[in-house]
Amino acid sequence: MKELKPLDHELLFELLKNSRRSDRTLAKVLKSSQPTITRKRAKLEKELIEGYTAVPRWKKLGYEIFAMTLVKSKTALATKEKYKIVRKKGIEWLMNQPNVLMAGGCRGEGVNAFMISVHKNYSDYDEFMYKYRLELGDTAEDVKTVLINLAGRELLKPLHFKYLAEAK
Repeated sequence: MKELKPLDHELLFELLKNSRRSDRTLAKVLKSSQPTITRKRAKLEKELIEGYTAVPRWKKLGYEIFAMTLVKSKTALATKEKYKIVRKKGIEWLMNQPNVLMAGGCRGEGVNAFMISVHKNYSDYDEFMYKYRLELGDTAEDVKTVLINLAGRELLKPLHFKYLAEAK
């Protein structure tokens, strides 16, 4: 997609705030016509927007833990053939974990992979990591996890994409 035009940019951020609004409502907010907004939304959905999703209140769904796991792969995996095999196995495992919200490669702090996951409680998290070690543990040299208590008072700003729109 070419660089976003101002109206495309504004529309994208309005959708980040609340994607459930009608094109008519968005047209009023953006001072544009409804057909223009409908056309621009369709183009954004085709070329830029991965999908629409709800941002739940995790605690009300029964999730108490948000985990950020950082992995340092074994250096023995550095050959192209071994890397391909391990990557395929890792992708297959990750895609079968519904509580993993995001995962991939990364750089920094001596790690080269990450995953972000949610868990009902510590026992659920512990079982998840046990399964991880069974399936992929032989590929990791080091695994570090930061656990965030979704039910605690230390959560100061909940996860939401609307904040991006406020920062524009």
